[in-house]
Amino acid sequence: MKNNNGLRSVGIIGTGSEVPPRVVTNADLEKMVDTNDEWIRTRTGISERRIADPDMATSDLAVGAARKALAAAGVKPEELDLIIVATVTPDTLFPSASCVVQDRIGARKAAAFDLSAGCSGFVYALSTASQFIAAGTYDKVLVIGAEMLSRITDWEDRSTCVLFGDAAGAVVLAPVEDGKGFLSFELGAEGGGGKHLILPAGGSRLPASARTVADKQHFIKMAGNEVFKFAVRIMGEAAVEVLEKAGLKSQEVDLFIPHQANIRIIEAAAKRLGLGMDRVFVNVQKYGNTSAASIGLALDEAVREGRVQSGDLLVLMGFGAGLTWAAAALRWV
Repeated sequence: MKNNNGLRSVGIIGTGSEVPPRVVTNADLEKMVDTNDEWIRTRTGISERRIADPDMATSDLAVGAARKALAAAGVKPEELDLIIVATVTPDTLFPSASCVVQDRIGARKAAAFDLSAGCSGFVYALSTASQFIAAGTYDKVLVIGAEMLSRITDWEDRSTCVLFGDAAGAVVLAPVEDGKGFLSFELGAEGGGGKHLILPAGGSRLPASARTVADKQHFIKMAGNEVFKFAVRIMGEAAVEVLEKAGLKSQEVDLFIPHQANIRIIEAAAKRLGLGMDRVFVNVQKYGNTSAASIGLALDEAVREGRVQSGDLLVLMGFGAGLTWAAAALRWV
């Protein structure tokens, strides 16, 4: 059905997620670096994270999440028109992770591309996918956020190695009845802050060499205080703005699903929205920061736990490398 703008309404009709079986607890990290469980939990809210085995790749998690989302949606792979994978850790720089997924699940007629916006990537991909469906270009799009951050984490850097984990979250988008589905998006970037969260080497600016490897330039480098200040500010602001675009107020939100990076950032965003934590979904304690996989993983868990019902108003909100941010308001189908 088309809305007043002549565009089709677009919603999520199925969710899925995949995490590696291996659990790495804070106690495990105490044996690897100079840190402790209390320090990690009080500053981040993280108790454990999932870390992939050496023989796994990002596409393995993406395929697992994709198959579950398709099954939940009742959609066959050959019905897909497009696959978008949001990731900063693809198996290879090219071909894209999305092309690997397309082949492995048998989505023969689907176009495919990857999208890089760090931890904001999943909501960026939702916004991109929804435009194709709203305009009538495509009918069914698979969006996946998948990361294997363990591959670019310096396990001797206690300021970053306690934060990250591996996971994938996926959703299937399709036309839905008017009034349901995505109501608004709010995307943004502050490129000048890109230096605060960066993987320095491996691109055209600093190609891989013996020196870049020796200098650990292929690992995540983060100015934690700068990223924290940015996140606390932008999470609340963007969530308010996306609701205003939809003509809604924060009191109407049934469930807020933020990027799972840090419990203090999540609590600050909830406070800015005037939401009690009973209306905020949190699983950072179990998985840590899984970047572009974070929101899709949280959404799937919320659905499976019965936290999301038809007609509920959801706000999804992420921030990440770039620096970028992205929010979505949607009425659950």
